[in-house]
Amino acid sequence: MPGSSVSRRGPAAAPASPPQVSVFPSPQELGSALAQLVAQREAQSGPGGRFSLGLSGGSLVRILAQELPAVAAAPARWLVAFVDERRVPLQDPESNYGAYKTYLFSKITIPEDQIVIINPSLPVEEAATDYAAKLKEAFQGEDMPVFDLLILGVGPDGHTCSLFPDHPLLQEREKIVAAISDSPKPPPERITLTLPVLNAARSVVFVATGDSKSAVIKRILEGNEENPLPAALVQPHTGKLYWFLDEPAAKELTIPFEKHSIL
Repeated sequence: MPGSSVSRRGPAAAPASPPQVSVFPSPQELGSALAQLVAQREAQSGPGGRFSLGLSGGSLVRILAQELPAVAAAPARWLVAFVDERRVPLQDPESNYGAYKTYLFSKITIPEDQIVIINPSLPVEEAATDYAAKLKEAFQGEDMPVFDLLILGVGPDGHTCSLFPDHPLLQEREKIVAAISDSPKPPPERITLTLPVLNAARSVVFVATGDSKSAVIKRILEGNEENPLPAALVQPHTGKLYWFLDEPAAKELTIPFEKHSIL
């Protein structure tokens, strides 16, 4: 049943639209709906247009690998980047690109020059600068890269991408990509998109599953905290914000949400 999922977080000159919170009985049904969202956003980019997609790693890799190949209409015109990446060899199990290459890119054909990856052989600051330059080349004519869709995860501590609670990078307003060498979650050296890029996107969807996320989901969506968690700071200026949750992740929510069952 549709419902409003307004979460007030204090006054703002131009308040972002409230997120659309959707709850699914299982990760499998969530995955199917997520793939449909990707397909819808791809279709909205136009028959001859490019579709720009930013991906997170972790459990999202296998969810997307299972559901996305069946609905990807024209992956040859996709531009894919990663919202964060660990500075590890691309073949390392910790590499987001490496995981997607194994599980997803083997199933759908995206031209290699349309997948933006880091150069992990560079020191972390140089790797961030290099990745930013690649993004600016890919998004020519745009001062700020504007993704059609970003798919984000959220940690039990409220971090998203490699933006962690109380970290100075939450205040970054100039760079589109930043380096982090003191990540509280290993490995310590990473690169990450910054909040200005996340909030410039046309659509952003957070995906969270499992009861280990339920307490932090409640804080993000209902907390109205003076010092918001990183994921709560993602509020696209003109784009749409979605939260896709399974029932265990949503179990502590008291705000109205859309409950789905895909038979």
